[in-house]
Amino acid sequence: MTTIKKIDYKDTFTVRHPVLRAGRPIESCFFDGDNLETTTHFGFFVVDKLIGVISVYQNKNLIFNADNQFQIRGMAVLQEEQTQGCGKQLLERAEADCRAKNAEIIWFNAREKAVGFYQKSGYQIIGNPFEIAGIGTHYIMYKKIGQ
Repeated sequence: MTTIKKIDYKDTFTVRHPVLRAGRPIESCFFDGDNLETTTHFGFFVVDKLIGVISVYQNKNLIFNADNQFQIRGMAVLQEEQTQGCGKQLLERAEADCRAKNAEIIWFNAREKAVGFYQKSGYQIIGNPFEIAGIGTHYIMYKKIGQ
């Protein structure tokens, strides 16, 4: 049985760490805004095992001309569980949460290897690739979902 439910930001670390911050201190799994009331974290569970996470932040990026923007960060699925549809379901749940909050745009910094995954869900690249030190090449991606 699989479920997606809201979780505490600290619970995301068990998936963020091996997938997004392997070899780094566990403290590197805390992202600015994780503990704000406007941030929502979702976990994908198979029975009682957390295998995927996604976090949604109310955060404005000045390259977009929209007031109510949300940023996705920390999307991760345990490597042995990837390509099973969990990531797509997490993304859809995050989008539903943003729609309920009358979002105009969802945006994020996508790792180069994840761009194709997001494009399949209707996200587009804007601008040029950029490097995040110690992590790699990223692209800003977005989707208009309101107004």
